This record gives sequence, structure tokens and C-alpha cells, in this order.
Amino acid sequence: METTRYTPVLKQKSTILFVVLTGIFITNAIIAEFVGMKIFALEETLGLNKLNWNLFGHEGSLMLSAGVLIWPVVFIMTDIVNEYFGKRGVKFLSYLTALLIAFGFLIIFLAIHLKPADFWIVDFKSRGVDDMQVAFTAVYGQGLYIIVGSIIAFLVGQLVDALVFQRIKKVTGERKIWLRATASTAVSQLLDSYLVLYIAFVIGNDWSMSLFLAVGTVNFLYKVLMAILFLPILYLVHDIIDRYLGKKIASAMKAEAILDN
Repeated sequence: METTRYTPVLKQKSTILFVVLTGIFITNAIIAEFVGMKIFALEETLGLNKLNWNLFGHEGSLMLSAGVLIWPVVFIMTDIVNEYFGKRGVKFLSYLTALLIAFGFLIIFLAIHLKPADFWIVDFKSRGVDDMQVAFTAVYGQGLYIIVGSIIAFLVGQLVDALVFQRIKKVTGERKIWLRATASTAVSQLLDSYLVLYIAFVIGNDWSMSLFLAVGTVNFLYKVLMAILFLPILYLVHDIIDRYLGKKIASAMKAEAILDN
């Protein structure tokens, strides 16, 4: 009687790879969502004088969402997943991440509405925070428009990224990783950068269109610049994964990723 040979899941290199990429991707995406509500001044952060730029009628510092600091990691993970697991892999990961982000917002909403302990309020007063409950709510209590905008922008950006990446890959094959990585990021983040700000701050907080365009443009240009600067890291990660999987398995996975689309 012929028996089927079974390979334990944790001994399958492709499975381990997907689990590791998923963990890195989801962790960074969730962190980016929760810190993204802070808008910071780039020049002052770097200890530089203000550039006093003038963009769409707004002068001052280059303003960026704090979430952009960690998004380059998400870009790399998206391209890697697309390369080895195809558009289906990116879609699965994107939907899962969006659900987990929504779950995270739900838990924070519940935490905000828990009755604070008296000693907790008093303890933070001694540290210079007059009302920790108000501070906690202000920091974590992102408005509904910010939550909806960030999730919608994330999903749209990810799905567009996966589509553009695979369209280019069908033409270039395994060559020109830099082209499909940079082009897919540029197109997807053009949508993401403006969409999240429009929903969260134009609709939700009455930002003027000029401020929206100024902040959105700076965020978009920063993301594209980071995508270009991180290309050496992308190639390095590709090389590490190819060595881990072995040339035969890596080539088979890449070929299947294209056929899967």
C-alpha cells in the first residue's frame, strides 16, 4: 500500500518564509497606522534650519506623517511577497492586515472608555500630565474619519501596488526588480498618500485643499524617495531569500507567482 509522504509545515521553507514576511509586514503596518496621526516637521527633527518652502500657498517646514518613517519596510515586504507568492499572496496579507488594524482600533476604543483608576490619574499628574485620561484619549482616540481613511487608503494602495508590480513583471520577467518595485510603489502611494489625508482631514477635520495638497505632496515625494533609497536593501533581501530557499525552489515560486495572476 502506497503511503503519502508528509512534510511537517514548519519544515517547509516556503511556509516559514511566508510566516516571517507576514509577521514583519503586519507589525510594521499596524505601528505605522497608530503613529501616523502625528504630523512632524522634518527639518527641525534633523536639527536643520527651516527650508521655508512654499507649496500650494503654505510656507514653513516639510510636514510629514510619522507613519512614513516605517512605511519603507512595508513597501519592501509587499514587493517580496508579490515576488514569491504573487498577487493572491499580497491580497490575502492586505485583507488580513486591514482586519487586524480595525481590531486594534476597536480595542483602543474600548480601552478609552474604561473608567480610569484614581491613582493612575494622580501618578501622571506628578509627571506633569494634568489629566491622563484626556491625554490618553487625545493620543489614541483617532476620529472615525481617520480610522476609515487609513484602512481604505491602505487597502487601495496595497491592491494597486500588487497589480502594477505583476503587470511589469510579466513584461520584464525576473529582471529589473528596481523598476517594478519603484513603479508599483509610486503609483500606489500616489493614491494612498492623498486618499488617507482627504478622508481623514479634508472630510473629517475641514483641512483646506491647499494644506491637503501640500502635506500630501510632501508625503508622496518622501515615500517615492525612500522606495528608491531602499532598493539596495530590497536586492539584499531577495538574495538572502534565494539562498535560503535554494535556486530551484525560489525559481519555481517566482514562476508560480506570475502564473497565479
